[in-house]
Amino acid sequence: MSKTLRHLVDPLDLTLEETLRLLDLADDVADHGDAYAHKCDGKILATLFYEPSTRTRLSFESAMMRLGGKVLGFSNASSSSAAKGESVADTARMISCYADIVAMRHNKEGAPRVASMYSTIPVINAGDGGHQHPTQTLTDLLTIRREKKRLDNLTIGLCGDLKFGRTVHSLIKSLVRCENIRFVFISPEELHVPSYIIEEVVKPSGCEYKEVRTMDEVLPELDVLYMTRVQRERFFNEEDYIRLKDSYILDAEKMKLASENLIVMHPLPRVNEIAVEVDDDPRAKYFVQAQNGVYVRMALILMLLGIEPGLFKVESTC
Repeated sequence: MSKTLRHLVDPLDLTLEETLRLLDLADDVADHGDAYAHKCDGKILATLFYEPSTRTRLSFESAMMRLGGKVLGFSNASSSSAAKGESVADTARMISCYADIVAMRHNKEGAPRVASMYSTIPVINAGDGGHQHPTQTLTDLLTIRREKKRLDNLTIGLCGDLKFGRTVHSLIKSLVRCENIRFVFISPEELHVPSYIIEEVVKPSGCEYKEVRTMDEVLPELDVLYMTRVQRERFFNEEDYIRLKDSYILDAEKMKLASENLIVMHPLPRVNEIAVEVDDDPRAKYFVQAQNGVYVRMALILMLLGIEPGLFKVESTC
């Protein structure tokens, strides 16, 4: 018996309907975790992390363990056969003999897609270069929906490194499928949203958007503020970084400008772009967001392994 596999490499690998069903399952996992404690008994997740990660890797491992499954893998390319020159394709073939599902993070864009072409088990993209981070996107969508009770009719501010931030790119691609989404892109000129995201994703969707250079002027109009780190290493000179960095630090004073109904999100890790004093503000949801990542990954594992029927169809042929 062979089956047509489903992978998650790009957020759009799931239709909007499938995405919403997955979020429904994640909601149920969050609210009734004990009911899922043995769903993956006897199953093994392989975590192939070619670049460092704390939250994503550990949340995948936590997710599988909470489902009753086991985990194997590596957290650094130097400790894998990649250090000997093994290709991603060969690694995918080999891991398919040992595990039931794979989560892969790679510094090269497109590596998880290559793995999915050679793997005989489901492959989940856990982040590839500056390209995509679909499970973070699902985490973000779950957080927005649980906190705002909807995924439509929202003004979303994305702030910081919008050029290289894979979490931002993936989130935009998913949100444009929802109704009446308005984007506010807040970044220095050096780190503005790539033109292909604007031209190929935002404009064709018909979503309203604007680009601004400072946070203060738009805070009152936002339903969601999604913060990312402004990275010193992305600037050509230190003077530009020093000139701009304080414009993208969210502190208690800036929070006074925002709506009482705002939620603040961040994919983490943060450095100094959100002051510690903001953590006690009830509008700060980034640690809730991290917890939601476990529920989303539990739901996704169940979907891709076909353990929760009806979420999407995995066709089988003799």
